[in-house]
Amino acid sequence: MEKKRVIIVGAAGRDYHNFLVCYKNDPSVEVVAFTQAQIPGIEKRSFPKQLAGKYYQANIPFYPEEKLAEMIRKYHADEVVLAYSDLPYDAVMHKASLALACGANFTLLGPNATMIKAKMPVISVCAVRTGCGKSQTSREVCKILEKKGYRVAVARHPMPYGDLVKKRVEYYSKPSDLVKYDTTIEEREEYEKYINEGLSIYAGVDYSAILKEAEKRHTFLLWDGGNNDFSFYRPNLQIVVADAHRPGHEIAYYPGEANFLMADVIIINKVSAALEHNIEQIEENARKYNPRAAIIRAVSEIHVNNATALKGKRAIVVGDGPTITHGGMKFSAGTVAAQRYGIRIVDAKPYAVRSIKTTYQKYPHIQKELPAMGYDKGQIRDLQDTINSADCDIILNASPTRLNRLIRTKKPIHTVSYKLGAASVKQLAAIINKRFPNKK
Repeated sequence: MEKKRVIIVGAAGRDYHNFLVCYKNDPSVEVVAFTQAQIPGIEKRSFPKQLAGKYYQANIPFYPEEKLAEMIRKYHADEVVLAYSDLPYDAVMHKASLALACGANFTLLGPNATMIKAKMPVISVCAVRTGCGKSQTSREVCKILEKKGYRVAVARHPMPYGDLVKKRVEYYSKPSDLVKYDTTIEEREEYEKYINEGLSIYAGVDYSAILKEAEKRHTFLLWDGGNNDFSFYRPNLQIVVADAHRPGHEIAYYPGEANFLMADVIIINKVSAALEHNIEQIEENARKYNPRAAIIRAVSEIHVNNATALKGKRAIVVGDGPTITHGGMKFSAGTVAAQRYGIRIVDAKPYAVRSIKTTYQKYPHIQKELPAMGYDKGQIRDLQDTINSADCDIILNASPTRLNRLIRTKKPIHTVSYKLGAASVKQLAAIINKRFPNKK
């Protein structure tokens, strides 16, 4: 029987997972290519045959997504599988229409096909959009579980942009591991705070292998999702975070709405800085589309060390890259902190160079902040040059990563930190304590 020929459309993460759990060991399917978005230099890379399994004698090629129609025709593809997240619904259907126009089927793989069952209990923390506050929520969940006596492992949504064989299973427990695995700024933004708080975190490419390693050391698994993707592991409790600054997005983006509908707990985050009618709109959608979910209003508490001394200073504000680029936010917690403490925000756009300038062109919605881009060493250098060319007094860093470990700046860096408010943590703890017994 002739094999079904499949192209997986992704962004270096969910696409690999879908291949490994759904197609790798299926003799009736041949994945002929991946296309990938957002990743610089993708055409120079491929999915290694060492990970692809016995049915693949050569690496599987990668192509820029702009070449999808060409690749469907070249490989006579029968099916296009969408495998990345945080897309508005019209973008999903544009991709579907392109695939159909080229003669291929268009597929979205769901949780039953892609979630792995763990031997230990699992809590997933996902979101309706990028930048809602998943990781700050996840860290508080870890603390709650550790108090109950569990040894908690965090599995983070993948961002493997380097050597995929070497990154098959990554285990982070100390700062030197960030160097060991040659992590990008985007990865550091997610991993550093866990390490700083003494938590262990897993990531990589093969999440079945990652689970086996985690089960050797730990008694509870916490899934910290990426963008608005759903969990790679089947959860016993699903926590989903919505953003009070972006009402309506919870039912307008793929696959964020699926998370919203599956949630056991919906956390509406950043309520102290949002308009009341925006919060009420999300609550109304929750009651309408997922009435069984518990709803928690949460404050994202923002702190800047020695903030009073910074009043009146001119600052370049560095924001979390994914949040203010494809996440669609015009600003991050850095702008909120600057406005709260009387720090003057310098527009970073006039100082942008090379790839940073291109980022602003691609995401014109960004107001004055500088997105912490760093997929490769070239982008990190461009970020550094942009910062050092700016006429400012300080750098206000609202990216979760410690920029001073990656770049050299002429001006002092002051860090914006943020965590989930105590009242909402207490509500979350009550739900978790009711669902999971103390570990004996």
